[in-house]
Amino acid sequence: MPPSSTVEAFPRPSANAVRPSASGAETTFTYSLPDLVCFAHLHWDFVWQRPQHLLSRFAQQGRVFYVEDAFYHSDNLIEPHVEIKDRDNGVKVVVVHLPQRLRADEDAADQAQFEVLSHYFSEQGVTNYLFWYYTPMALGKSRQFTPKLTVYDCMDELAAFKFAPPELKKREQELFAKADLVFTGGHTLYESKREQHPDAHPFPSSIDKAHFGQARGPMAEPADQTSIPHPRVGFFGVVDERLDIELLRQLAQNHPEWQFVIIGPVVKIDPAILPRTANVHYLGGKDYKELPAYLKGWDVATLLFADNESTKFISPTKTPEYLAAGNPVVSTPIRDVVRPYGDLNLVQIADNAADFGKAIKNALTQRADADWRQRTDDYLATISWDQTWQQMVDLMQARLSAKTPDAATTTGAHEPRMATKVSEVTLPPITRS
Repeated sequence: MPPSSTVEAFPRPSANAVRPSASGAETTFTYSLPDLVCFAHLHWDFVWQRPQHLLSRFAQQGRVFYVEDAFYHSDNLIEPHVEIKDRDNGVKVVVVHLPQRLRADEDAADQAQFEVLSHYFSEQGVTNYLFWYYTPMALGKSRQFTPKLTVYDCMDELAAFKFAPPELKKREQELFAKADLVFTGGHTLYESKREQHPDAHPFPSSIDKAHFGQARGPMAEPADQTSIPHPRVGFFGVVDERLDIELLRQLAQNHPEWQFVIIGPVVKIDPAILPRTANVHYLGGKDYKELPAYLKGWDVATLLFADNESTKFISPTKTPEYLAAGNPVVSTPIRDVVRPYGDLNLVQIADNAADFGKAIKNALTQRADADWRQRTDDYLATISWDQTWQQMVDLMQARLSAKTPDAATTTGAHEPRMATKVSEVTLPPITRS
């Protein structure tokens, strides 16, 4: 693919903008942030989750560049270049293309990416910018830049995941030293990261209630789910090492009268190890906009997570999504599900196949429980991605306003500084060093 060479004009965000509140009413608020450059290990088009929810909201008020991992070509003769993918929500997905020969030379690959990104950002007039990290591994290609603010949105304990790079923990310590703010994807993760950074804040998984609430109204049944009998017990999400495969196998064997519907891509594990009984149905990955229609056809939703290192710190976004769709939920004892959903008796918790089966039987009658429905909706009224996003913006603006002009390009300085107006702080252009 040819390198991007289009220079586009983007309006700066207004000092006063209007956005919908959690209740759907329009609310005026003050918004003033630099361009946002995100470095992520997740493909934007893979699964719609935390990064997409948050960054699409940032993109409604300013420029957002979402930098994915580099793509390596088998052709060693290609020159490093950038590919730009414009998404409907305003986010620009940025992918650097590299020749295969650089894969074995990490330093050279990082330098090539830095140079390509530096040229592209200069071309786009990105002179006043903040960095937003989802992976510490991106420091190799980005540490030469001088962002006005550095945010680490730590959504998972990546070092505990299968095939995690051995140097990830060391890179994370470097990122902690650079970051002005650390956000975490759940309270359990926050309890770990607050010991490593003085300005950490928990932002558990939230909910787009209007989207998943569609499942409570009339919706057409998806064609690939229509022929599956009831009762249906569902799960959606990435099918990887976090899924408790043996629990699913035992439930399917112990309860042939139930149909288990599994939605999501299979990654990092051999599909051959998944249970293949007649009552387990793998429907593959689905687009975010399709999920409410599938949820509407389920009788019970589940969080079939294993008890291992990769699940110790997770805060599943699907918990409130299931509930917003009106589905009773049964989960294994994931700490950020037990607190608050289990403690509030909104979600049933079970740690073995026998108890999980009993919980599903109870859940099959739970829709008739008016008290459970009301308590669930009362809790969901207290959370939303809009609220999470606005709270993050407030923290970022506070940190920016606490920096003097001289300190605006210095990351990793956590001491309070003399306040200054954000609009008066301007960074020098991005340059190669």
